[in-house]
Amino acid sequence: MGAWGPYDSGGGNAGWAVPPPPPQPPTVGMPPAPADPWRAVAVGLLNLTGLGLGYVLLRRWLSAAACWVATAALLLVALPADVDGVPGAALVAYVALVALSAADGARRALRTPLRPALSAPVAAVLGLVLLAVPAGGAWAYDGARDEAIEKMLLDRLATTDELVDTASEKGFSAGEKDFRSALADYRALVEDHPDSRAAKRVPDRLEAFYEAVAVPYREKEYCEAVSPLKYLRTVPETMDKDRLGSLVEWPDDRLATSLYECGVFRLGDSSASNGGELGELLRTFPESEQAAKVEPAFHDEIEARSKALSGDDPCTVTDALRQIGETADGLPDDPGDGLRKDADSAVESGVYECGVDEFEDGDFEDASKTLYDFADTYKGNKKAKRARQIAIAAEIAAERPAAGRKLPPSGSPGGSRMPMEFTNDAPSAVEILYTGPVTGTLSLKACGSCDTYSSYAEGNLSACNDSGKNYPKTTLRLPAGNYHFLVKYTEDGDSDYAQNYTDGSKVEPGYTYTQCTYVVETGFGLPSDETPLDT
Repeated sequence: MGAWGPYDSGGGNAGWAVPPPPPQPPTVGMPPAPADPWRAVAVGLLNLTGLGLGYVLLRRWLSAAACWVATAALLLVALPADVDGVPGAALVAYVALVALSAADGARRALRTPLRPALSAPVAAVLGLVLLAVPAGGAWAYDGARDEAIEKMLLDRLATTDELVDTASEKGFSAGEKDFRSALADYRALVEDHPDSRAAKRVPDRLEAFYEAVAVPYREKEYCEAVSPLKYLRTVPETMDKDRLGSLVEWPDDRLATSLYECGVFRLGDSSASNGGELGELLRTFPESEQAAKVEPAFHDEIEARSKALSGDDPCTVTDALRQIGETADGLPDDPGDGLRKDADSAVESGVYECGVDEFEDGDFEDASKTLYDFADTYKGNKKAKRARQIAIAAEIAAERPAAGRKLPPSGSPGGSRMPMEFTNDAPSAVEILYTGPVTGTLSLKACGSCDTYSSYAEGNLSACNDSGKNYPKTTLRLPAGNYHFLVKYTEDGDSDYAQNYTDGSKVEPGYTYTQCTYVVETGFGLPSDETPLDT
């Protein structure tokens, strides 16, 4: 208890006052709460949620805020969910931080009471319940990430579908690279993500892929369809046959049809080694319905072309028949042998018709070559003699067009025949071709003692008139009519100056004709000397 007493205020005046209180004893802190493992577990569990709730109950606001910042940072990194997911480093750092906060919270709560006062068991149960938040968030995130992956795969599928459409518009040759790339993408989808929605759509896409590659077949462009259909037959080599199912055999019948239709279409238009598309058909699908039609198709084509030999362009038809024969040579097994014989027989007829047509069209050089070749090649043909007649006339007409105004007569006229004697006063052998009422050739040997003349005037005056020379001679007996002659020298003679010479002559009844051939430096001369026959 305080006491009253006088005091001096410092001004010299004394008074009475209450004395100051005695000093307070030192403050002593409250003793720590007893250790409570349940409390530690509860706070640790609440901090494991990543929400810092354990720190909240301990009123450790800075630590709680650190947990909130870490969780917010993770959400910023993780959301929205994408294909790549949360970066590994960020996830490891966050898990480490949460574990550290749980351990730290449990340590602090072991001897620190919860505020507001909360039963430790209740807090532990609450912590267990709230762990569903991060667990549910992780599950939801995984689902969102899976959906992002599905969307990515569906986008990839759509991009591949567009690639197929683009390649189809280009055509197989230009789009083959894109087709192959698209197939690789489809294969990657089903192999790398077999359970994805995109992978489950691939079978339908493969059917569309096959249809896109085979567009030429659908449009009945069979020759263009061969290459893409052959490519489709190789697809099972790069993709599981079980996934392809019926598509494995899808191209076979279509390819067989394309080979047949293309082969028949090209038959005769170009010679094909190994039988072309038809030969490939017989080798690839020998038991197919299309293969059974190959031989009849050849026969039909040969027959049709043979009928066309009487048309306007037998030379082109003959070339086609020749090419058909070459194609038949490339067919496997026996069909080609018989077909080649049929084609060769048709070609034999065609060569003759071609030569005649060339003559009638004024192509005398071609006609001569064609018909000489025919006569030499097909000696047993009943038209060989006639072919040689026309060839002779064509050779003359090549240098004297008047000789080709019409085909030479095939027979010999009746009536009298006039002798025409030919004498050779040339150092070279000569061949004389003639055409008119009759057509033929004759040959005269070289005159060994003869020489060339310096001019036509000298030749006309002196040729064949030297009684001391033994001139080669021969005589023809020709029916009356107009004739065309071609005199040809042979290269085994002694003259380098001799050239072909043409002339015309009219043979009349009652005359004997003499012809003398000689060489001048500018070419052959063929003067004519007519002497009436004695009657």
